[in-house]
Amino acid sequence: MDLGLTGQVALVVAASKGLGRASAAALAAEGANVVIAARNREVLEQAAQEIRQASKRTILAYPMDLSKPEEIAALVSRAIEEFGGIDILVNNAGGPPVGTFEHLTDEQWQAAFDLTFLSAVRLIRSVLPSMRQRQGGRIIHIVSSSVKQPIQGLLLSNAIRPGIIGLAKTLSVELAPYQITVNNVCPGRILTDRLRQGSNVLAKVAQGMGEEEALQNLL
Repeated sequence: MDLGLTGQVALVVAASKGLGRASAAALAAEGANVVIAARNREVLEQAAQEIRQASKRTILAYPMDLSKPEEIAALVSRAIEEFGGIDILVNNAGGPPVGTFEHLTDEQWQAAFDLTFLSAVRLIRSVLPSMRQRQGGRIIHIVSSSVKQPIQGLLLSNAIRPGIIGLAKTLSVELAPYQITVNNVCPGRILTDRLRQGSNVLAKVAQGMGEEEALQNLL
């Protein structure tokens, strides 16, 4: 099935591995040129090369930190310079650290808010002029099933990610006149590094359980 993405430009953040990388690879396979961003330059460049080889599309790797507004602005500017505009934005950020209420500091709350929520706001603000100029666009937020039911030990995610849902629902109305759609993807458990390194898995491994058995216990 042709999704009509050939020649479109997608920007995917936190795309060196996990769901971000999978999203970038899928968009490239459908014919889009893709800008991928993440903090680890080496891992990002490797991901870009592998997606490039598999899809035969143009993949631009841009190392940056989503928590820094000036780097977000530079990322979008570079993407527009390279491809002339942006049609698709995939807002994806690594989940905030685990923790319970009594152990989380103000600094951890602020860092989680900057990374999880404000990065999405800043990215949208930066790509909107291009999408309006191109008379349409797609904004996709990758969040978590925790927006429907809180997950034990993930207080920061449980508290902040629902704000993304409210943002998306509001923007879906505000941006509709510009032919810009806004959607949320709320995945359940997927075998990524974050799941493998989760506190529930690590605790069971520390008790002598094998990693695969510990992961099965999550199901």
